[in-house]
Amino acid sequence: MGLTIAEKILKDHIVDGQMVKGTEIGIKIDQTLTQDATGTMAYLEFEAMGVDQVKTERSVAYIDHNTLQSGFENADDHRFIGSMAKKHGIYFSRPGNGICHQVQLERFAIPGKTLIGSDSHTPTAGGIGAFACGAGGLDVAVAMGGGAYYITMPQMVRINLTGKLQDWVSAKDVILEVLRILTVKGGVGKVIEYGGEGVKSLSVPERATITNMGAELGATTSIFPSDEITREFMAAQGREADWKELSADPDAVYDETYTIDLSKLEPMAACPHSPDNVKTVDELGPIKIDQVCIGSCTNSSLYDLLKVAYILKGKTVHPDVSLAIAPGSKQVYNMMAKCGALSDLIDAGARILESACGPCIGMGQSPNSKGISLRTFNRNFEGRSGTKDAGIYLVSPEVAAVSALTGVLTNPKTLGEMPKFELPKHFLINDNMIVPPAPPDEAKDVEILRGPNIKPFPVTEPLEASIKADCVLKVGDNITTDHIMPAGAKILPYRSNIPYLSQFCFGVCDETFPERAKAAGQSFVVGGTNYGQGSSREHAALVPLYLGVKAVITKSFARIHRSNLINAGILPLTFVNEEDYDKIDQGDTLELADIRSTIENEQPVVLKNLTKGIEIPLDCSLSGRSKEIILAGGLLNYTREQNK
Repeated sequence: MGLTIAEKILKDHIVDGQMVKGTEIGIKIDQTLTQDATGTMAYLEFEAMGVDQVKTERSVAYIDHNTLQSGFENADDHRFIGSMAKKHGIYFSRPGNGICHQVQLERFAIPGKTLIGSDSHTPTAGGIGAFACGAGGLDVAVAMGGGAYYITMPQMVRINLTGKLQDWVSAKDVILEVLRILTVKGGVGKVIEYGGEGVKSLSVPERATITNMGAELGATTSIFPSDEITREFMAAQGREADWKELSADPDAVYDETYTIDLSKLEPMAACPHSPDNVKTVDELGPIKIDQVCIGSCTNSSLYDLLKVAYILKGKTVHPDVSLAIAPGSKQVYNMMAKCGALSDLIDAGARILESACGPCIGMGQSPNSKGISLRTFNRNFEGRSGTKDAGIYLVSPEVAAVSALTGVLTNPKTLGEMPKFELPKHFLINDNMIVPPAPPDEAKDVEILRGPNIKPFPVTEPLEASIKADCVLKVGDNITTDHIMPAGAKILPYRSNIPYLSQFCFGVCDETFPERAKAAGQSFVVGGTNYGQGSSREHAALVPLYLGVKAVITKSFARIHRSNLINAGILPLTFVNEEDYDKIDQGDTLELADIRSTIENEQPVVLKNLTKGIEIPLDCSLSGRSKEIILAGGLLNYTREQNK
């Protein structure tokens, strides 16, 4: 029986377990990345492990999220990360060099290699044929220290692409169609693998757009073959020596298979407030808009922005629309400047932002109250833009650009025939904003620079014998990490300060939660399906830990968040019978009697609702290693014990 692309890479990297679907495996990690919103905590965790130099082939620390420096906090974090990188063998991508996933694709990602990053959109590198996963910062720290990364061996999903995209229909429309078919929870526990003749019509940046938003499916990762198109892209980046061919065997077996005819796709939009709430632009009609934002790790490549510049050239942005554009990297920015395309954007009235995440993470450019904003980003969760009552639509750069001119949501096919856009044979290569680490013999003398906003990792304790506490919060389905621990310019600067950050926990759902959780001392949280979807931010577990949350009980979890809860020492429990969700109300007193013994002996978990006088069976499917992490009180405690 043949192997899929993902199975081939996993087979080459597996160090613990067997490739049996549904069981836990440990894989060797070749590369890691961090960004500054999650990186400070990841490096505090790495420092706590006592490892002198990273053990990976290449680890890169990026500054791209918290670049708005309205106080000392972000600048201090950047300085801390830079000094940690210099001391411990990590390459440091300075602020202004670009968005981590765009730069990683350009300069570091390699077909057939494993990559984990403390950002959920790390699967972007799947567009070049890497097995790339988003992970919590602690998982990344362990990998940097030479430890394996553990995942559940995923199911394999094949998406056959046939035909070729029509003029002005783009890769963004492909992934929006996949989201429409599978939904935001359809990829949980799965690898999404693309194949078929249609793949040959897609450039590496287009493939990366598709794998980037595979994160919104909840997938473990998404991946494309590494073929001649991949080789040409890497050669143009001066990295042809890193290329290798990689494809699925003809007799590879998939758990699910779907076919999408590219020629039948139309321009689409994901409507508020979920990436899978997808309709065609024509179905939605000419909605009046207030703002357009083009960029993010999804659609900020040179390929994307050359199309935008062509559409805007010689025209003027509609007077009722604010247009902001962020090139994805210094390479993209500079090449746009040299070919004159940047001038076309400026002439049209676009506001040019720095090469960073910016509006996508709520760091500036919030829409007006009740404003309608078209964005080429990957998420449109309620409040993520910084304006809670805004309507955020996710669209392609082509839809965004033409709509910025008309002032209403517009189908770019009205532009007529599309010229041919081609990637350059040689990209402009200048890595002067990537600082290499100090040589090992000098690293010991490097001083770690930490500011007053950087606080220690929250203290974790081994699992208690029994847990008795109130249900302090009950929430519904598809709760995102933005609900649990919001992003935005007001909050992101405190990602290295858990005590301060705690006052915003679950603020989107219930502003009283932090105060009530502190008063309770210990507590339970109850949720619905796909709890914790979205970002890989481990703060969505660390802050509840700090506030005394001992267990989260849901109908189902998103993959990364469940791992982060385990890493934090918080019990992730699911209802055996989903209808039992209705048997718990906020304020009920709950008890997990003899829970430590139950977990140790792998016995069925029974929750007592003392308020209602009933018992509820729960599932606590923990592997041997995950069980030991929970018993130890989290991954950091577990790692320290293993290293004694």
